[in-house]
Amino acid sequence: TSHCIRLSATMDVVRFDKKITMARTPSRPAADEPRWARWSDERLLDLRFCDLKLSIAGTPLEARVGKLYRELSARRIRFRPHCWLAEEWFSPDGIPGIGIPFYLAHPRLTRLERKLMLEVEGGPTRWCMRLLRHEAGHAVDTAFRLHRRQRWRKIFGKASRPYPDSYTPRPYSMNYVLNLGLWYAQAHPSEDFAETFAVWLKPRSRWRIDYQDWPALRKLRYVHEVMAEVSNQAPPVRSRQRVDPISRVTRTLREHYEHRRDYYANDDAHFYDRDLLRLFATGPEYRKRPRASAFLRRMRPELREITAYWTGQNRYTIHQVLREMVQRCEELDLRVDKPPEEARRHALVMVAVQTINYLHSGHFRVAV
Repeated sequence: TSHCIRLSATMDVVRFDKKITMARTPSRPAADEPRWARWSDERLLDLRFCDLKLSIAGTPLEARVGKLYRELSARRIRFRPHCWLAEEWFSPDGIPGIGIPFYLAHPRLTRLERKLMLEVEGGPTRWCMRLLRHEAGHAVDTAFRLHRRQRWRKIFGKASRPYPDSYTPRPYSMNYVLNLGLWYAQAHPSEDFAETFAVWLKPRSRWRIDYQDWPALRKLRYVHEVMAEVSNQAPPVRSRQRVDPISRVTRTLREHYEHRRDYYANDDAHFYDRDLLRLFATGPEYRKRPRASAFLRRMRPELREITAYWTGQNRYTIHQVLREMVQRCEELDLRVDKPPEEARRHALVMVAVQTINYLHSGHFRVAV
């Protein structure tokens, strides 16, 4: 089991069903870049991870990891989690290190990630540092075996509790800190600790003020106390093993992305019928009205961006919700019978509400 974060631009995908097929997008990288940087998306997708020949050294990730180490040093923590390139963000059980997604190591891979998943998790520096601090929390927990302590279990719960496939967050709970989106601290006791550690570690963190009226303040005080206790100690767990580094992964990027798309897919398109039938019209008398499916397709970029902004939900999940709404509009032969601006307003509300319903239905993913 690993601690895994599951956590846009318009997609340039020709077929979006069983198999990924990308449009050709030639690029002109510098001469010292890897040969695959010049390849089309279609050709690049058939490359194996182990053939990327990437490392953190010499990339912007090196500076970000260095910043994490300086933050730990500022807190007098001697421990430094080792980092490597992997398929996803994660910190393995029993290994005090951090796997960082491969696509952050080269701009060509970043562009491919954005095309297929509609966003780049950890792309901006601020987002990347939040993720690094979170994963460092897992690594610190492992290195010092903090989760075995009775007080840790009393405050956060049992780390041995099985990880759920998904979770239903309580957005208004003040028992948890807020670092990553989707109220991730509520997913599992280990995630609760890692999120609390991340908030505490952040430079110039105002956690005493920001959380002064929250029950979560007790957790932050515990992290402050326990890290002062172990700050100058060498950790008992010192393994430098790298779990599933891309240098040893033989599957292709195509297989990787097909798996991720399946993971985020929604399963029940009929779930949206009630709201679609309230917004759009059906029947012979509306046959000359514009098709609702075409209307939603035109609005898809705006609907996706606004919904992602206000709900914090993954853009790919919202894309899937919209894709299935479009499909149901076609199957039900729905038509737009309202003025365009009124239909637009209603569509924005409908997609946001359906995304929140999806949030509360227990579909927030924890780990693959």
